[in-house]
Amino acid sequence: MPAEVLDRPPVYSGPGGGSGPGGGDHRPGGGPGPTGSGAAGILGNPDLFGLWAFLGTVAMLFIGFTSAYILRRASADWQPLAAPPILWLNTLALLASSATLEIARRRLRAWDPAGSARFVLLTGALGLVFVAGQYVGWQQLAAQGVFLASNPHSSFFYVLTGLHALHLLGGLCWFVAVLRRLRRLAYLPGEDGLRLFATYWHFLAGLWVYLLWLLFVF
Repeated sequence: MPAEVLDRPPVYSGPGGGSGPGGGDHRPGGGPGPTGSGAAGILGNPDLFGLWAFLGTVAMLFIGFTSAYILRRASADWQPLAAPPILWLNTLALLASSATLEIARRRLRAWDPAGSARFVLLTGALGLVFVAGQYVGWQQLAAQGVFLASNPHSSFFYVLTGLHALHLLGGLCWFVAVLRRLRRLAYLPGEDGLRLFATYWHFLAGLWVYLLWLLFVF
């Protein structure tokens, strides 16, 4: 077992479901630890705080594009773009990947790292399906003669979906590291070791639903 796991104190799940004989939290001070929920949990966990700071930056980037999109849509040369049908299938794949990741988190908290690894692997596979589907959607538009510079709507479509796909590819790189740690039993059973990765992945899933609404429903 990796040294970082051996160096950590053992965790006993008591009748109340928490750590310690009574199931409660027996950390010094009795307050929530780094894995707590809410603002206290984020501020008490430097990694989680850093992740949310990064996601806030990403959100501001897309908010800026949203403002530009709304203003540009009022121009006379705006030509509405029809959504390639495969985008809806891609959406189902990405939402399904969020569901499998949540199952993986529950398996890990239930001391089943092997089961967790299987669902994390499924999450990554669905993420790859999404990226491949995005490429197919771009190819379908190109076959229709719709490119980045064809009209303002197509420009926003390619830029926004391309930026989202780039961030998702970053998530898939993180997925490889998470899967390796799961297979090495580097996460302490009973803890939510997938919290950071899940936060990032669910953010991207929600961002995609928002982009789809903005580009083709709004």
